[in-house]
Amino acid sequence: MTLQENVRKPLDRLSEALSNEMQAVNALIRERMASRHAPRIPEVTAHLIEAGGKRLRPMLTLAAARMVGYDGPYHVHLAATVEFIHTATLLHDDVVDESSQRRGRPTANLLWDNKSSVLVGDYLFARSFQLMVEPGNMRTLEILANASATIAEGEVLQLTAAQDLATTEAIYLQVVRGKTAALFSAATEVGGVIAGAPADQVQALFDYGDALGIAFQIVDDLLDYGGATETIGKNVGDDFRERKLTLPVIKAVAKADDQERAFWARTIEKGDQREGDLDHALSLLARHEAMDAARADALAWADKAKASLTALPEHPIRDMLTDLADFVVSRVT
Repeated sequence: MTLQENVRKPLDRLSEALSNEMQAVNALIRERMASRHAPRIPEVTAHLIEAGGKRLRPMLTLAAARMVGYDGPYHVHLAATVEFIHTATLLHDDVVDESSQRRGRPTANLLWDNKSSVLVGDYLFARSFQLMVEPGNMRTLEILANASATIAEGEVLQLTAAQDLATTEAIYLQVVRGKTAALFSAATEVGGVIAGAPADQVQALFDYGDALGIAFQIVDDLLDYGGATETIGKNVGDDFRERKLTLPVIKAVAKADDQERAFWARTIEKGDQREGDLDHALSLLARHEAMDAARADALAWADKAKASLTALPEHPIRDMLTDLADFVVSRVT
């Protein structure tokens, strides 16, 4: 077995264990993304939803519910809700970031236009709210509604924080908890809530999703400065070109001398980027061991995710979620 096959095993095992429920989720997604009056809606959503993503977030909802003994139908609705929220944010993000590639394919805003991406994203948000009320559970509705607001808040915070050299690791964490971890933690938490799990187990599921989401985003930020384009589904250095102050750069800026700080101010704050700047940025990250420090943070968050699972019942899926936390950080270890 190759290394790549080995590190993919946890996600594949989870997908196989939940295959029947995921088929139900996918069928519900296809049904609800239809539009009788606006054919562009299914065109745009199908482009992104059928792009071959792993459906990690909805799988987390199904896994959480199964692990604590749920046998009803509504975890499927909640999982589809989570995927719709995620897809809506991707459509909006690609417009905001002026991205041209997502999961190795042209973005919807490139193939259609910004207006279509924004409006179809709005439609998916609306669809997600229709779905999340169907279980008739006020607590899951509250969790997912709050997560939707937190995600939007995180994206707005990033608009100002991402290009400000005064941004600290604490502010970065706040952004990450908003734009990424909030949906991970909501996905796992609602699985426990719909199952009627005890409060300590619901908290453990929230903690797992939160820590896993943070590790996931730090890894994504690291790969932007050191992954292969075909592996990460976007161009290496996109965050630098988009002037995003991610964790590796924040760590390098904290150790920068005056000359280095002037470089970061020119390229990130002012957006004055020239040929060779990305290579110089990489050299500064290496000089201050910023990539290694960020990698250590990702591993620590993965460890926190695994530790939170000890409060949950012994179950084969619990073992898969433990392995999944290792899988998330395996691409940078």
